[in-house]
Amino acid sequence: MEENKDNCLQVLDILEDTTVDGPGFRTSIYCAGCTHHCPGCHNPQSWAKDCGTKQSIEDIMQVIEADPFANVTFSGGDPMQQAEGFTALAKAIRERTTKNIWCYTGYTYEKLLNMPAQRKLLELLDVLVDGPFIEAERDTTLSFRGSKNQRLIDVPRSLAAGKVVNWNRAQSLGNHRKAISA
Repeated sequence: MEENKDNCLQVLDILEDTTVDGPGFRTSIYCAGCTHHCPGCHNPQSWAKDCGTKQSIEDIMQVIEADPFANVTFSGGDPMQQAEGFTALAKAIRERTTKNIWCYTGYTYEKLLNMPAQRKLLELLDVLVDGPFIEAERDTTLSFRGSKNQRLIDVPRSLAAGKVVNWNRAQSLGNHRKAISA
């Protein structure tokens, strides 16, 4: 019997305690499969959708829950190309932890709003790093992204405002402090 695609992800690697895929320590799930094929991509081995290993949501959750401090990042490949599985994972993270979730994608936020499966995942994210990597706009001074066209989007605020609201580290820390003191 084949496992339900909602309960499994094709994963290249899970990197624990990384600090490059969002603020603070993070558990980053690098998925397989990306059709964007951006020239200059730092992870072209992730393009094939059948590379890596199939892992259950429960097995991934065990890794995530084992570290009480690290938040979570979905990267790849392109997690939006496994939207159903990442939606199931994001729901489990929301139900079982207080961790924030970042996601990297080659799609733009505006495009994802019109893609039903991807929108479901989008609605569970805290921050979206959107847009393809564009080699001509590469900038190594940018935080958490590789090219100037890519945006750090505060997803809950953007959905509420009906327009893109950029993620702001200071606001994010302020909200976190309020949650801690409450």
